[in-house]
Amino acid sequence: MQQQMGIDEPDSGFILQDMVASSGSALHAADFMSPRIETEIAFRLGRDLSEPADLATVRCAVAEVFLAFEILDTCFTTWGITLVDSIADNAACAAVITGGPVPFGPALDLAAEQITVTAAGDVAGTGEGRDVLGDPLLALVWLTHRLPALGTTLHAGDIVLAGSVHASIPLTPGTHYRATSTALPPVDVRVL
Repeated sequence: MQQQMGIDEPDSGFILQDMVASSGSALHAADFMSPRIETEIAFRLGRDLSEPADLATVRCAVAEVFLAFEILDTCFTTWGITLVDSIADNAACAAVITGGPVPFGPALDLAAEQITVTAAGDVAGTGEGRDVLGDPLLALVWLTHRLPALGTTLHAGDIVLAGSVHASIPLTPGTHYRATSTALPPVDVRVL
């Protein structure tokens, strides 16, 4: 995703409660301006992360893991946005579709997760967990270092998206999107 957008560092936004829907939901393309979709490994925290943390601390804080679709949208007229534009636009996050969660434990190797997304039954993107900073948990570590400087931290119950494992793809009306992975339940969304 960083390659697609021409940026060389992560960014972050906020997920608000009214932005989240469950797998199997339907979205209306007309509710967005220039929507795109990407597949991510996501976490639900079981405890607060109130200060910069290392990998071991982050592992202990994660209660559940699941696949998620992030629906990207922007108020800018094109997708040729800079990192500053993305941050100003809440990292272009417009909606999140969550798959079924599984408990997170040491046996689950998220870096090795093989993920495939289909659009109308055709493969539209593939990736691995390691495509996110080498290990999706490192995105969570990065976030614990970033947020205190912004005057906030992570709390138990928060959902955190690690980052896309593939380049974003257009969100097209009349299309069913489905993502599957090695060990996580699938996530589905229909676009009307």
